[in-house]
Amino acid sequence: MLGLAVAAAGPLRAAGAGEIVAWYNATWAGLPAARIRLVLREGGGRYDDEIDIRTLGLPRLFTHFRGTAVAAGRLAGTIPAAPAAYEAVYDLRGRRNRHISMRFVERDGASVSERGPDDTSDKPPLALRFRTNAVDPLSALERIREAVAAARADGAPFTVPVYDGARRFDVIGHLLPRSGRSPGVLRLVLTLQPIAGFKDRPGAEDPANAPRTVALAVTDDARVLPLWLSVPVWYLPLVVRLDPRANAR
Repeated sequence: MLGLAVAAAGPLRAAGAGEIVAWYNATWAGLPAARIRLVLREGGGRYDDEIDIRTLGLPRLFTHFRGTAVAAGRLAGTIPAAPAAYEAVYDLRGRRNRHISMRFVERDGASVSERGPDDTSDKPPLALRFRTNAVDPLSALERIREAVAAARADGAPFTVPVYDGARRFDVIGHLLPRSGRSPGVLRLVLTLQPIAGFKDRPGAEDPANAPRTVALAVTDDARVLPLWLSVPVWYLPLVVRLDPRANAR
């Protein structure tokens, strides 16, 4: 499957100069869970990324989740991707048209996340220290791609600080040794380490504040395009795979 996905990923940049459009299928416990469209745009020292998620099957029945998000920021060679703005709109159960809006402003030499005018959050933002020098979830993908490109040379582990408008967590990652069985593919292990804003529910079967391990595979080329990931949700695997048929069209 990975070999087929890598082959299908070859022409993805044909969507436009500096643009990748990729479709993914998600399953949970082996059943259809979501359809995902990811757009990565880079050019002129900037990035402008989008993601659209539509749940399917039982997850749609129980959560009614659907959402879109966009992120824009600066790319400057050896300097990590620096977000400027993040917008996400989603529906979840009885809550419709929820809006997360963040602006990243420079303050005393640091990047600070502030709520934008369209934000509908009804909880106060986290303390300033948790919103300083952290990136939004889509910009985190840009940071991970940069870190993987750098780690190909030295294998050094990396950490990406993430703030999603309500929660602060670290993505801690390292590359696994290359495997001759999957040429053109890099495998990683990521740990999602909660920092602040998570619910503390002692005795819960699947506590929100527990670290989670993510297995990730990406293309071993300049794109560092996600091919596959797996993360446990309620002790069952949520698996997201590149759709080779949709991406070959």
